Amino acid sequence: MRVIAGSVRGIRLKMVPGNHVRPTSDRVKETLFQVIGPYFDGGWVLDLFAGTGALGIEAMSRGCDRAVFVDRSHASVRTVKENLQKTGFIERSEVYREDARSALRKLVRRGVRFRLIFLDAPFREDLLKPTLRQIAAHSLLQEDGIAVAEHDARNPPPDQFATLRAYRRMSFGEGAITLYAPDADE
Repeated sequence: MRVIAGSVRGIRLKMVPGNHVRPTSDRVKETLFQVIGPYFDGGWVLDLFAGTGALGIEAMSRGCDRAVFVDRSHASVRTVKENLQKTGFIERSEVYREDARSALRKLVRRGVRFRLIFLDAPFREDLLKPTLRQIAAHSLLQEDGIAVAEHDARNPPPDQFATLRAYRRMSFGEGAITLYAPDADE
């Protein structure tokens, strides 16, 4: 697994030990970033259920200013921090070891809004829908922002969560990605 493009292109990222993390493949990551925008002119990125931190790191390499990484696993948090050190992004990042919904409540209190939000919740746990509901209810996504939800291709999330509307779905074998943006009519 490596950084595909941008300022730290080609750097190999460390994997989380064990088999409890399902990292986004380089092929899926490359396709995803071609769709959501190959490069960014600033903004904050939130990498929930961060695992290795690869998606948030890729967004920073492509021009996002700052990233917040959240994962409840000690091993994942340690791996994210090591990957941030390796890429030189540690000073522009915040890393939290806690439940995603608890972290979202704290971010709401701080008034932080994101250009990109990556959600790669464990497929077997029912975390994606309540997390998307919370993001929508508290307008954590900027008006021009995108929420990227990875999920089991056989179990897609709904098309709308309050002010967030799905505008594209992509399948990659057993996995799939649904892209959400704030609904302009809301």
